[in-house]
Amino acid sequence: MTDSDDHNKFQRGVTICTFAVVICVALGCLSAGLSWLPLRIAFLFSQVVVISLVIWQACDPFADAAEWIGIHFRLPGSVRGATLDAVASSMPELFTGVFFVVLAIISSSDGTSVAESGGEGFGASIATCAGSAVYNMILIPAICTLVISVYRKERPTIDVERRVLTRDGVWFMYCEIVLIAFLFSPVLHWWMAAVLIGLYIVYCLILYQDTQIHRAKSANASGPEKTGGAELPEDAGILFGRFRVPLNLKSAWAIIAGSSFVAAIACYWLVNVTHSAAEQLEIPIFFVAVVLAAAASSVPDTFLSVAAARKGNDDGAVSNAFGSNIFDICICLTVPLLIASWMNGWQPISLTQNGVPMPGIAELRILLCVLSTATLGIMWHKKQLTRSKAFVLCGLYGLFVSFAIAGSLGFDLRNLLT
Repeated sequence: MTDSDDHNKFQRGVTICTFAVVICVALGCLSAGLSWLPLRIAFLFSQVVVISLVIWQACDPFADAAEWIGIHFRLPGSVRGATLDAVASSMPELFTGVFFVVLAIISSSDGTSVAESGGEGFGASIATCAGSAVYNMILIPAICTLVISVYRKERPTIDVERRVLTRDGVWFMYCEIVLIAFLFSPVLHWWMAAVLIGLYIVYCLILYQDTQIHRAKSANASGPEKTGGAELPEDAGILFGRFRVPLNLKSAWAIIAGSSFVAAIACYWLVNVTHSAAEQLEIPIFFVAVVLAAAASSVPDTFLSVAAARKGNDDGAVSNAFGSNIFDICICLTVPLLIASWMNGWQPISLTQNGVPMPGIAELRILLCVLSTATLGIMWHKKQLTRSKAFVLCGLYGLFVSFAIAGSLGFDLRNLLT
């Protein structure tokens, strides 16, 4: 990227951020003096936009550093997308899930048990991770396809490698089936987290085998930085690329640590905004988190995948979405569950409220199965995503948003299906 490109990117970024912050501050000042509900809701949503921008800028240099580390250790593109890129883009879901649980337990009162308050917080964590998984699986490939259809006229489709579907796609389904089976239980145990972590370890071992095969094929490449054609990025861009930090092993890890800290602060803010939105709208926090928190935390996934697709790395774009989902289920959900179990003396965490299942959980199980199967079927057809398929995927995500809206209004999806 040239200096002129960097400057233009910085100017656009500053303009977007300035506009978002000004709108947010203006709405905050107005809502402080007026009690009009739509104005307060608009203020909350403007905060989500600002939070998304902060998360994006925190994860952007993280992704550059992660890419440098992946290429330095000679990982193939699809493996980098499914692991390092997935971790880079799933940081928000991890931090958000932890804060939902910890804050729910700390703020519990009126004799509410740790198991119940932890269950309420973990329900919001499930909503965030599940909503993010649906966003990653459906909307990101659709967005990538629409962008490519405009910018890559010579090949306006996303070609999905069979190996990505049979490895990342199928493994995601395995993890999702295990999660759904666990959600049929009224309580969650710490050992369920251990099972999901075990699945992720097995998945990483499969990726390691692919890495070994890739290294064997590129063993004859000359130069320490040759990795099957990929070149080490020289630096990481911070604040819309305005500042460039030279990358080496120490600086890459330092950037990862700093980016994680900034993302954690933004996610803490996001959790508070989600709670406020649920209170203002007088609806269960589950239905706010499944769309609002999930979409805000999925911003880095979107930009990472679009960037990979525009570079011609179609496999990386799709495997990043699947890898992020696997990481969400196996790590971003298990860490909050382990924390909640530990704070509850390693006793089970309840998924019921006043003796009835938590709102939204049962419907979510149904939708995850339906949407995952439909999306994989669309991708498997000719191993290619076209513009028309992208619009179908957007329609599927609209169905998911409709579920959240219907649930927040008190409709029960199970009654509609029976």
